[in-house]
Amino acid sequence: MSLMNSACRFATLVITALVAGCTATPIASHPSVLTPGDPSAPSQVTPSEALTIANRLASHPWRPFSQNILHGKDRTGVLVNTPDAGFKEPPERPGWWLPGEVNTGVPYKWGGFDDTASFDKAIANGLAAGDVATPTKRRLDRTSVSAHAVGVDCSGFVSRCLKLPTVHDTAQLPSVCTVLASAAELRPGDLLNMPHRHVLLCAGWATPDHQWIYFYETGGAPEHWRPGLKQAPLDALLALGYVPLRYRGMATESRTDGKQVLTRAVRSAVDVIAKPTVGEP
Repeated sequence: MSLMNSACRFATLVITALVAGCTATPIASHPSVLTPGDPSAPSQVTPSEALTIANRLASHPWRPFSQNILHGKDRTGVLVNTPDAGFKEPPERPGWWLPGEVNTGVPYKWGGFDDTASFDKAIANGLAAGDVATPTKRRLDRTSVSAHAVGVDCSGFVSRCLKLPTVHDTAQLPSVCTVLASAAELRPGDLLNMPHRHVLLCAGWATPDHQWIYFYETGGAPEHWRPGLKQAPLDALLALGYVPLRYRGMATESRTDGKQVLTRAVRSAVDVIAKPTVGEP
């Protein structure tokens, strides 16, 4: 009986090890000493948690149907254009998702602040899958946000990654952050913010000389209307007007190099943006 029990325990350990080995995670595991963030901040989050949420939103699988497409006014009169593959206006910022297919990544929605669970529920209930940004929507601001579309915009994406209880737009994010003295101090989980325009989530240094940086964003090239991991020259981003910020509730990890936080598998899918532009129109 003892031999049988030992064999069973051994088999259980082997199966557990195999399952663990097959479970993908976007964050490299390593021992790290954490210094908590400001306890008065709206939320507490670690760099690894922020990047895990970012990757979850960027890699989320979902299946929409024709009922999730909308090009016209919703039931309250707000104009909505879902970024499905049939959307071609303007041609340099086309849509991407296909009805009836499994798509990857929560789509962009002007004013959106969904997580994967609320997004899936809304898609199942027939809401519009995303709503592209336009200069008109930016001018109308919150009055152009549709309650009948789902997804995340740039600040909604970053607010989710910071585990904020409510969305903080690009003008509000500085109120819960500290401006860094230099962009050279950027760490995974920090922000590059342009008030009233756009925001990026820093994911670490892409080159040893700290000339290129990894970042997550939604609303920017090459696939404007879904979140993704990218790398670009830091100087080019700063020249656009981005300001380096650190969320006050962000814990500080002892290791800050992006290659020690992001796994090789995640980094292998990065989009290289040699000449970045401001993501949202």
